[in-house]
Amino acid sequence: MNSELTKGRVAGVIGPALLLTSASETINLEIWSSVDPALVYLNGLVFVLAGLMAVNFHFAWRSISDGLVSAAGVLLICAGAGRMFFPTAEQLSAGPLTYLLIAGLFLYGLTLCFIAFAHRRRNAPD
Repeated sequence: MNSELTKGRVAGVIGPALLLTSASETINLEIWSSVDPALVYLNGLVFVLAGLMAVNFHFAWRSISDGLVSAAGVLLICAGAGRMFFPTAEQLSAGPLTYLLIAGLFLYGLTLCFIAFAHRRRNAPD
């Protein structure tokens, strides 16, 4: 499969997922204060699977946009593995650092959405 086509598709999945996740976690941040470790583990497993799919379908570093898409997959694997290996670790509580991290994830998701949109626009049939 064409690497450029794959980049747009991977970005088109991870970008909106990051937007939805960061927005919903901001609204529901309190649920993580008393979450069952089994759910944290399951959350990590979903992250790892999504990251593995991303890096298996698109792992290229030729341009900044390639790197951003590939890095998203690698970061998902790392974050998921951390949640799987340490499901009982204290979750982040509401505070400036937490909101800064969530805002960064939102902006990363927005960037990936832009990459997907620009890619589709560039490759749309006339």
